[in-house]
Amino acid sequence: MSEKQNTRHAILETAARLFFTNGYHATGLSQIIKESACPKGSLYYYFPDGKEELALECINCTRDLVIEKWNRKFSAYDEPAEAVQAFVIDMAEDAEKYDYQGYMPFSFWMAVETSSISEKLRAAGQEVFAAWQAVISERLVAYGMAEAKAKEIGVVVVSLLEGALILTLTNRDKQPLLTAAKCIPYVINKCPSF
Repeated sequence: MSEKQNTRHAILETAARLFFTNGYHATGLSQIIKESACPKGSLYYYFPDGKEELALECINCTRDLVIEKWNRKFSAYDEPAEAVQAFVIDMAEDAEKYDYQGYMPFSFWMAVETSSISEKLRAAGQEVFAAWQAVISERLVAYGMAEAKAKEIGVVVVSLLEGALILTLTNRDKQPLLTAAKCIPYVINKCPSF
């Protein structure tokens, strides 16, 4: 990686950690510059529109990272329910490994906070959840589920995971995610269409 790529990466990595740990409002550009150990000019060179542009890039990078994780799980398992369970169990293990702080760089509270700040950030948050739902529903369709039901299941799975994640982080206990993982086969295989 070139020095320029390293600088941009350091800024993004630091900003993502701070945004998703402290919140958008509580994170200042000065703090990002200081903690990334990058010159102020570099931040504005890579992100000329400042904090909003930086947050958008962090959100989009997170979307892609999590989609990649979903795709790896779906490639590793024949049964979609097993892949989703493995994904959730990995989330639980990561939560514990990182002491329940900043390990999953986008979730409910980041989406809610940024959606009230700007339409661009709200739309980016919406796209994150829609993309995750689409990965799940596309895999279910490929497995033989009707498209309408697969879309509903995608919404339910992402909602279940986000709720379990909030409880896990609030309680500083991975059990809510592990409990959600146990319910995945029912949600995928038994959930009725609405």
